[in-house]
Amino acid sequence: MQMKRVLWVTCLFAGFMIAATDSGKIPGARITNGMIRAGLYLPDPVNGYYRATRFEWSGVMSSLEFKGHSYFGQWFTQYSPDIHDAIMGPVEEFTPVGFDESGTGSAFLKPGVGMLVKADESPYSSFRLYRITNPGTWTSVKKKDQVDFVHVLKDEGYSYEYRKTVQLVRNKAELVLVHTLKNTGRKSIETSVYDHNFFMIDNMPTGPAFRVSFPFKAGGTFQGPPEIVTFRDNQMNFTRELTNKENIYCGGLTGVGDSPKDYDIRIDNLKTGAGVRITGDRPLSKLVFWACRTTLCPEPYIHISIEPGQEFSWTLTYEFYISDQGH
Repeated sequence: MQMKRVLWVTCLFAGFMIAATDSGKIPGARITNGMIRAGLYLPDPVNGYYRATRFEWSGVMSSLEFKGHSYFGQWFTQYSPDIHDAIMGPVEEFTPVGFDESGTGSAFLKPGVGMLVKADESPYSSFRLYRITNPGTWTSVKKKDQVDFVHVLKDEGYSYEYRKTVQLVRNKAELVLVHTLKNTGRKSIETSVYDHNFFMIDNMPTGPAFRVSFPFKAGGTFQGPPEIVTFRDNQMNFTRELTNKENIYCGGLTGVGDSPKDYDIRIDNLKTGAGVRITGDRPLSKLVFWACRTTLCPEPYIHISIEPGQEFSWTLTYEFYISDQGH
């Protein structure tokens, strides 16, 4: 009965996706390693699925399936290519570079998007759509089990080459995101990047069906309805399901250390047994958590500082598994 419910909801979301977008024009790719199947949308300034200015444009993942279980999908109800959160999968956002130093009408850098215009003296907001003056150039190379993305930006002061590979590992139930950001400009690039991780495992609502685990004793204060989240040792649990109008947010979980070993997060669906382990090879600068009824999102941040001529690399690994605790 549970799997029938999962499949029914998956079909419902898939139908909405087709209705909401002209899928014939949107560039995309399907990849598989024989164990995992995933669908991605590719960056395109004209026909791309996502053309807003919050998240970087590569690696938007419309679906990922492993052993009959689903991990990513459409968690929102309204779609437009310029809606900042109309995006899916393990998508990433860089914090802006040079925004505070720029005057009104001047440009600032948003890695993975391009050069944007500072319209007024309001503080930067991820939820605002900024005009893109230089989108750079995207190249995508599709292979059976991976997609290689390259974003080249050449501008006055800020220039870079950003490479990202989304790959399903051979003979393993793993997805890896391999990144390199090379500073080819005259100015240093100081930013942070995080993965928003829009998980909707088996399309079940955020609530007691899920457990989130860390390698440290976690804690934190949440905005939103009280007493929904509880912590015990290194685990985070939910006391009830979130309703359609509710969401919760913690701007920084406590307990995070300065070792890459703390970049180790597990999400388990206790009903279906589907789980995922997320690890990174860089230390966390902070760990944010946000959730609404349709998605729950650990958001691990890492800090990046790159002088001209230098580069910075980082790799994220997603290990998918099915436990026998599901029922």
